[in-house]
Amino acid sequence: MSGYDLAVIGGGSAGYAAARTAAAAGAKVAVIEGGEEVGGLCILRGCMPTKALLESAHRLHDIERAGEFGLKVGKPLALWPKIIERKDALIEDFASYRRHQLIKGKFDFIRGRAAFLDPHTLTISTQNKGKEGSSQKLLARSYIIATGSRVDRLDLPGLEETGYLTSDEAIHIKKPFKSLIILGGGAIAVEFAQYFLHLGVRVTLIQRSSQLLKNHDADVAGVLEKVFTRDGMRIYTSTQLLEVKKLGHNKSVIFEQHGKKVTVAAEEILYALGRCPTTDGLGLELAAVGLKGKAVGINARLQTSQPHIFAVGDVAGPYEVVHTAITQGEMAARNALKVIHGAKDLETMDYRLNMEAIFTEPQIARVGLNEKEAKAQKIPFKSASYSFSDHGKSMVMGDLDGFVKVLANPVSGEILGAQIAGPQASDLIHEFVVAMHFRCTVQEFLKIPHYHPTLAEIVTYPVEELAESFL
Repeated sequence: MSGYDLAVIGGGSAGYAAARTAAAAGAKVAVIEGGEEVGGLCILRGCMPTKALLESAHRLHDIERAGEFGLKVGKPLALWPKIIERKDALIEDFASYRRHQLIKGKFDFIRGRAAFLDPHTLTISTQNKGKEGSSQKLLARSYIIATGSRVDRLDLPGLEETGYLTSDEAIHIKKPFKSLIILGGGAIAVEFAQYFLHLGVRVTLIQRSSQLLKNHDADVAGVLEKVFTRDGMRIYTSTQLLEVKKLGHNKSVIFEQHGKKVTVAAEEILYALGRCPTTDGLGLELAAVGLKGKAVGINARLQTSQPHIFAVGDVAGPYEVVHTAITQGEMAARNALKVIHGAKDLETMDYRLNMEAIFTEPQIARVGLNEKEAKAQKIPFKSASYSFSDHGKSMVMGDLDGFVKVLANPVSGEILGAQIAGPQASDLIHEFVVAMHFRCTVQEFLKIPHYHPTLAEIVTYPVEELAESFL
């Protein structure tokens, strides 16, 4: 039976960050990975493959707009197998680097499925060609659960019998189809919706909430809805899904909207109704580790109901983004070592700079509070926005959709949050991330020079309007 200072369950971004941090501090560490592939969701099935696919689709869309810029080109054609081939090559490069990091790291890397036998003991079982192999027990003074998330399943009549794709399968599609129904309106749904739309697929998107991107402000979501509709996508919001059926060679989805029953049909269905924490088979009940909903319950110090067991990343939340998972992993490792040595000064997570980016065109990005959250939390604010349609560099680029919106404290002027719907929003948002890190006020922000003509220049305009309101 092996003994370690820290055992990390999961070798994705959060797990690797935790193991690397603890090992660098001199701890004896083990990482246990039970997935068929090594690398984590972001590399294998999430951020990186979807962005590689979107890059191809966006380039195709740009070529189709060449006439707007006085350019004559032949009709472009999407070569689906080549798009997937490029994506696969990139992902193998990223994944092989992560495998190297895990195998060559200053910790033991163990392949097998881990489950708690009690709060202090794991059993690790291996499989060989689907059959149960050997098992071993592992003892550690502290644990970090970093098992990520999986596709959540909705009990929708007829769905399983009819068949559907999830995001896990959609990143491998090499054979074109003419029409697609997407169930969902979150980040995964809208990115795949535009990917397939730009490849020439007729897309219908069905969202249960009253808007796309339900956690964003309505005006931000409205930008995407306008662009999608203009490009030919059918969007249904405020729906209640009722049933899925086979309809000849197509698949149909029956739902209710505003009291009326609606039926839509397409060749394929993409199920994009979210993901849920991967906790199955971990033996959490034997370790007396409690859940909060479907996630592993944690406090601000990332501890579970067992003070020596921590949880990080998608399995615990509250945000399913890689940079937060990495920060959590590093902090949990430091806190785990403090617990081992009896220290009481544990670090706490600060989500003030929570970020999100969605890689549609236009892109959507945010940091800190939006208006919806500020109102819900009764936090007073002033806000101002400025449209890309009135910005010189945006006009030159032909990217006129969207705006920049900034929230500030009405007394001090400190920037509380920002949202961008527009070109290169995922990069531009970092202007506000840096400013908010230093608790910059709108008055101080205006002292920072911005080159003309650039996209970055636009962030100063709503800030200037807010600053003038304090005069």
